[in-house]
Amino acid sequence: MATKTTPTSPKAWAPDLTAFVPTDVVPDALILNTATVVGQIEGDEPAIRVPFVSDDGVVGFVAEGAEIPDANQEFDEVVVLTGKVAALGKYSFETLAQPEAARMVVDSLSRSVVTKANAAYLGNLEADPGPTGLLNTADIIDFETPIGDDLDQLVDAIAFVETDGGTATHIIANPTAWATLSKLKRATDSNESLIGAGTVAAERALLGLPVLVTPAMPAGSLLVVDQSAIIGAQSPVRLARSDDAYFSSDSIGVRVTWRLGWKVMHAARVAKLTIA
Repeated sequence: MATKTTPTSPKAWAPDLTAFVPTDVVPDALILNTATVVGQIEGDEPAIRVPFVSDDGVVGFVAEGAEIPDANQEFDEVVVLTGKVAALGKYSFETLAQPEAARMVVDSLSRSVVTKANAAYLGNLEADPGPTGLLNTADIIDFETPIGDDLDQLVDAIAFVETDGGTATHIIANPTAWATLSKLKRATDSNESLIGAGTVAAERALLGLPVLVTPAMPAGSLLVVDQSAIIGAQSPVRLARSDDAYFSSDSIGVRVTWRLGWKVMHAARVAKLTIA
């Protein structure tokens, strides 16, 4: 008896599943720009475990010939679980037969996946599906006093991150927060912006750090982060199309899925601020 295999069977018996590198399909995803992605993982239960040294211990001068004491380092690990963000669309055959329709549909579904991923990355509550968002992570630096007429709070936030041994790499801001900062003036009677003229198109930056502006951040809020302090995991972005799922209505299903997760490894290297 001959064995039926996918290479010798009609294509309907082996439908294609297309996978893409996330940076190609969802380049605006915050996790790709502000976290250290260490690997790929599939499933809600498996986790990526990343070891790290939480305390370098004590080192000092030792007299010649004396016993060198144990530095007494502290070892720890960060456990990253992931969740799947998915979008599904049902379209009539005639809709996707229109020129450019399929590309527009996939672009739209991809944007919706990014929107959800960014919102979760920043604002997920501990009880929500998926990992806890950066804003709700325990023990991060939280400036209760809002930024006023100067950038002193922001300077302090960067200093706090560096005091813990980190390096501030990004500022994540809500559009209104960035607009408010951009309107700060050098003096009361001056029209000169505190952070630059703002009339030349250039990469957004503040205090030497790139600024990522996103509506996923709550209004009037900012985060200062050290990319190496946030560990991420992900899967490829998968695009699938089925002409059979909605056969009875002559419709086509298009699905986009992306699995991702993150965990803050050093909470004192993430700082939350607000704008007055």
